[in-house]
Amino acid sequence: MQFLSDNAAAVHPAVWDALKAADGPDSPYDGDALSAALDGRFSELFGKPCTVLWVATGTAANCLALATIVQPHGGVVCHQEAHIEVDEGGAPGFYLHGAKLMLAGGQSAKLTPAAILAAIDPIRDDVHQVQPHAIAITQASEYGCSYRPDEIAAIADLARDRGLALHMDGARFANAAAFLGCAPAEAAGPVDTLSFGFIKNGAMSAEAIVFFDAGAADVARYRRKRAGHLQSKGRYLAAQLLAMLDGDLWLDNARHANSAAQEIGLACAERLMHPVEANEVFVRCSAAEREALRAQGFGFYDWGDGAARFVTAWNTRAEDASALAQAIGNL
Repeated sequence: MQFLSDNAAAVHPAVWDALKAADGPDSPYDGDALSAALDGRFSELFGKPCTVLWVATGTAANCLALATIVQPHGGVVCHQEAHIEVDEGGAPGFYLHGAKLMLAGGQSAKLTPAAILAAIDPIRDDVHQVQPHAIAITQASEYGCSYRPDEIAAIADLARDRGLALHMDGARFANAAAFLGCAPAEAAGPVDTLSFGFIKNGAMSAEAIVFFDAGAADVARYRRKRAGHLQSKGRYLAAQLLAMLDGDLWLDNARHANSAAQEIGLACAERLMHPVEANEVFVRCSAAEREALRAQGFGFYDWGDGAARFVTAWNTRAEDASALAQAIGNL
């Protein structure tokens, strides 16, 4: 019974079908009909014009997006537990040619305007110190908590006031949108760039970088090529993204994963470390209790001292979620 990661989930059958349907001759790189359809489909989804580039990994999506809005001598304000700080192997520094990550705190790995100001206000406005160029937030956060539209708006207001760009790491954007029950545009807010995650939610090897400024997308095209992410058979990446948008499959998958996480979270009572607002559940468990759960067949990651992380997915079986909920309740 697998709760290690939504990255371990299977590829959705509709995505396999779309990959087969994309077989056949077409223009290489991003000159194919499927890639050309992305801008229109995502603009319809968000209710405003946007330009979309596919890439193969979330790391590339985040870093290529940030590289278009941050100069090498600048900095990116992010949470101290953000994925770009903790889990991307220094890729931001590599793609951004040395730009600095400026770390801030916040409950459940979410930034607030106050935390951002605490990180940037002490910086002197001179050439001897790195100046912030952008803010990066994660929707949903590293602890599975979702930013409400008003929270994003407050951060966006601060960013505009300070002349900073705003990026959203949306590796689990679908789960946040499903939890919030609002339109995608509200779940994203007035960000400049969004890495819209699909792989965790049923795709095989495609993520979307959504640019709400066509000029930034034009710059990113060159950076994508230079970084080795302009795949020659790009239609197969575009096919996955379009398949996930068809019939709101992306949202249905996220709702299923969220529902399983909610069931598990309800069984945790005082053991629950963070609100369950996406598809991750963080639980206080002793080492002996974690081993007892593993002995019953549950796969999951230890998450720091005295914690376990359980992640549900689009294909989590209802009986597995119920079994885990009962096992945690019985501890």
